[in-house]
Order: sequence, then structure tokens, then C-alpha cells
Amino acid sequence: MDLPGEFPYLRGIHETGYRGRLWTFRMFAGFGRPQETNERFRFLLDQGQTGLSVAFDMPTLYGYDTDDPRAFGEFGTCGVAVSSLADMETLFHGIRLDGITTSMTINAPAAIIWAMYLALAEKQGASLDKIGGTIQNDILKEYMAQNEYIFPPQPSMRLVTDTVEFAARHVPRWNPISISGYHIREAGSNAVQELAFTLADGFEYVRHAQERGLNVDDFAPRLSFFFNVHNNFFEEIGKFRAARRIWAQEMRDTFGATDSRSHKLRFHAQTSGQSLTAQQPDNNVVRVSLQALAAVLGGCQSLHTNSKDEAWALPSEEAALQALRTQQIIAHETGVTDTVDPLGGSYFVEVMTNQMEEGSYDYFRRIEDVGGVVPALESGFLQREIAEAAYIYQMEEDRKERITVGVNEYNTGEEADIPLLRVDREGERLQIEGINEVRRIRDNRDVAEKLRALESAARGNENLMPPLIEAVKSYATLGEMMDVFRGVFGEYEPSWAF
Repeated sequence: MDLPGEFPYLRGIHETGYRGRLWTFRMFAGFGRPQETNERFRFLLDQGQTGLSVAFDMPTLYGYDTDDPRAFGEFGTCGVAVSSLADMETLFHGIRLDGITTSMTINAPAAIIWAMYLALAEKQGASLDKIGGTIQNDILKEYMAQNEYIFPPQPSMRLVTDTVEFAARHVPRWNPISISGYHIREAGSNAVQELAFTLADGFEYVRHAQERGLNVDDFAPRLSFFFNVHNNFFEEIGKFRAARRIWAQEMRDTFGATDSRSHKLRFHAQTSGQSLTAQQPDNNVVRVSLQALAAVLGGCQSLHTNSKDEAWALPSEEAALQALRTQQIIAHETGVTDTVDPLGGSYFVEVMTNQMEEGSYDYFRRIEDVGGVVPALESGFLQREIAEAAYIYQMEEDRKERITVGVNEYNTGEEADIPLLRVDREGERLQIEGINEVRRIRDNRDVAEKLRALESAARGNENLMPPLIEAVKSYATLGEMMDVFRGVFGEYEPSWAF
């Protein structure tokens, strides 16, 4: 049987597993104003978190400033509002970016948010080659599952490839894409679909970068993945093991990667939000604990554990701390980190791993039959596959063939009584005042010049990261830069329907 740390990395990408280094404790956090989120970051770091993870609010995810009429009522409700470099400065106040790795979950405006982060690092005096972290930047899964796309697929893929190229040349410790199965699973897919569609997206990003002229071994080592951890314990472990083996084989045999780092699939895992229940929320602590254990036994490099109250609202400080402690107990009290891939060789786990791999290759063939990933998205093939899986899952719940404790069985009928974190409207007013102050004190002539340069670059073929960084430094806002792109690229309207 293959050994850990050896091709095809079925049993893990490091020969010593967690004995050499634990996974990163990276709790997803963000709400309201940057000041409030900065306080949560500092709290979690003080409590032993080892990496930052930023959740942005809905206007930011769609590329709108907080004061945009289209953003009305959405401020801070699922993350932090970031409209300019000034907000990024506040968000990371007192935190050295060359001393921590940061993950940022954002997609269509990812290049702009990353430009803000890099501009802040330079303001702090940090060298870009010392900055580490991840920007999600996985636009393909947006068309498939989460629907936070803005531009059509081709210009969107151009932006993603620009970030890959810029990272390879200037920010070598940065992961320019976190290829995400998490949201595919949250949209209703089954485990095989999550694995297959995620890896297919990864292969598509590799193809685009190679078509740009990049050498695969110059960028592939910094591609990372983001998987869901659902309730079927052994199925999830098999999924992670199969992912490593498929990626290693395809990177070597299909894409010609020779650097062993290009063969190693590195992934962040997050426990399943879809599995959290509003009924009997204390049960979520048990669900999250078992899911987190599956992620660790599956060999994750980074992990977020959901809080028990997230079916109701953004996590309270108390619930977030409990979720962090869950990881720490697994790491330090259970002994599961003493052995690499402790379930390797188990008949059942190996069968589950093989079934995951076989199911994925079947989907790869079906995707190729419809012309590849982008045609499969544009035709609605992948979306329909996910919708059908979600329907089957719900029917099983309704027939009680699948039991969710406290929901369709063992329901006491008691109302949950848990403290909820709420975003106040006063915060929205203060955030809008801050944006207006930025617009008042900046050099608006310089902003206009930088935005014209960005538009010219967008209409051409040059890499868009340098003009984005210059626009960010002038304190152009997120909405202003996104409006430039909207004017050049247009907005995407799907042509398919169920």
C-alpha cells in the first residue's frame, strides 16, 4: 500500500501527517463594520486561532458599495462590508499581514479585494513575496451553485487567470484560487458530485493558465481546494482521499506537471452549514464535532468549524469560541494526530475511496461529452445534476428514509432559546459616512485617471492586477472599479432554465 507523503498521496501529502504540524485553525468571521470584525479577529487569535478567514457581506460579494441603492438592507448581514482600501486598513488594524495567513471568501470581485489586501501589505512595509493566504476566486462554481457571478464566463476566467499569473510572478506564497466544492455541496449535490465537479473546475483553471503560456509547475503548487464535510463519516473521509489521488494522477499524466508540489492536493475543509438545524441547536455541536473529525482523518490542511447558532444568525462570540475549542480538543485530546491516515487499509474506507474515484471519472466523461466545463455550465447540465440530487435528498427526508435528529424525528416541539448576534442599522449609517469621507478627502482627479487606465486595460489584453492595485491605492471604491468592469464586460444572464 502507498505510504503517506508519496505519489499519488492517497494517504496524505506529508509523510509525518499532523505529527510535524497541525492543520490551521481558521475560523470564518465577518459581520457589520470592519471595526467590529477586527475585534472578532483579535478575540479568536487570542483564543488560539492560527489563521484568519474573512466573510464579506452580500453587497461586497456582488461588487457594490454600502451606499449603493442596490445594496439597501443587506449591510453586514452575512459578513463584513469592505468598500475601499480604508476599510481594509481598519479590518486588519494592528495585525501584520506578513505574520499571518488570511483566507478571503469572495469571487466575482476577488481581484479587487486581493488588490486592496496587497496594497495594505505594502503600506505596512511588507514584501509581497512574504505574504501568504488564499483568495477564493472560484468563479466556475458560482455559475454552478452559488450564483454570485456578475460577468460572463470568458471575462470572468480572464480575471481569474490574471490573478494566477500575478501570484506566480509576484506573490509566490499566495493561493490565487481556492477551488470550492463547499458551495456545490451546500447547493444540494451529493458527495460524488461535489468531488467530481470541484476537480473538473480545477482542471479547467489549469487549462486556462496553460493557454495563457504559464508553465504548469510555476502555478499549480499554489492552487488549493475547499471541501465540505457532511454527515456521512466514512464517505467524507473517502472523498478526501480520492481527491488527492485523482488530482495527483491527472496533474502528472494529463497536464505534464513534474514538480511533486504540483501533484499534491491541499485543501481547507468547513463543516456543513446545510446540515445545521434551527431545531435543537445544541445538537449541532455533535454534528460539527463528527464532521471536523472526518476532515482531520481525511487529512485537511486547514479547518473551519461552524457554530451551533448559524442556522439562526451570524455566530455569537460564545458559539464561535465553542466551535474553535472543538478543533482544539480533536487536535490535543483525542490522539488522532499521532498516526498518519489511521483509517488507511480499512476495507470499508478503501472501498468508499475507490467508489468516489470511479464516480468522479464517470462525471468527467459526461462533462467532456457536453463539451467541457464551461459548455456544461452554459447549458445548465451541472446545475440540473445538483438540483436532482437535492430533490432526492429532500424526498428521503420527507419519507424518513434519512433521519435528521430533532427535525423529522425526535422533535420535542420546544422553541430554541439562544442569544443571536444582530447587525444594527446605526452601523450601516456609520459605514456610509465613512465611504463619503473617503470620497471627500481623496484626490478625485487621481481616482478618475486610475479608473480610465483600468478601463483601457480591461478593453485590452494586459494583466489587470497592476492597474487594479493602482486604482485601489488612489482609494477608488469597490463599486467604482466593478462598474468599470460592468461597462466593459457586461453582466451575465443565463440562457438555460429548468
